[in-house]
Amino acid sequence: MSLSKAYPRGPRLSFRDFTAEDIPAVHEFTSDPEVTRWSTWGPNTLEQTISFVKDAAHAHLEEGRSAFSLAAVLEGRTIGSVAIWTTDPYDHNGELGYTFHRSYWGNGYATETTSQLLRFGFDTLKLERISATCHPGNIGSIRVLEKSGFTLEGRLRSHRLVRGVRRDSMLYSILREEYASVRAETITGLEKDELR
Repeated sequence: MSLSKAYPRGPRLSFRDFTAEDIPAVHEFTSDPEVTRWSTWGPNTLEQTISFVKDAAHAHLEEGRSAFSLAAVLEGRTIGSVAIWTTDPYDHNGELGYTFHRSYWGNGYATETTSQLLRFGFDTLKLERISATCHPGNIGSIRVLEKSGFTLEGRLRSHRLVRGVRRDSMLYSILREEYASVRAETITGLEKDELR
């Protein structure tokens, strides 16, 4: 079975491989200084965005693929770039990340995405541990990770070089058994909502 057939789908968002047609929509958010404020990359030039989309679009052709950089699509429009990748195949560790167009912030799309990437990582990629890092000042991302069941492991000092400046990162992770518990609580919560 092609792994692309197993890509997650949330209540509002779908996820798919990038295509060249995504370049204009992706460049809208990858060139935005506010969107890339906490990132190690950007704001992108058009050439950098084209290179990113082309690389991501060709990745699905690779045998034994272990990294998935996907378009987050809402009602036919690409509104974000999300990724999950295996960092250590022997120990079954992975990492995830996400970036969204600023117009779509504050609507729960990052939380929905994280939930779907966790499902894909644990159920399809058979990972045992998934981590994520973010800048200590990125309160939005910290809230998303905590809401999604991640545990703060600590602060990685001088972890990233961002536009010539060393910066710390907050390290979060979630284990397979923790995800099973979070998933059960989410399903129970949804069932309760349906009964109201």
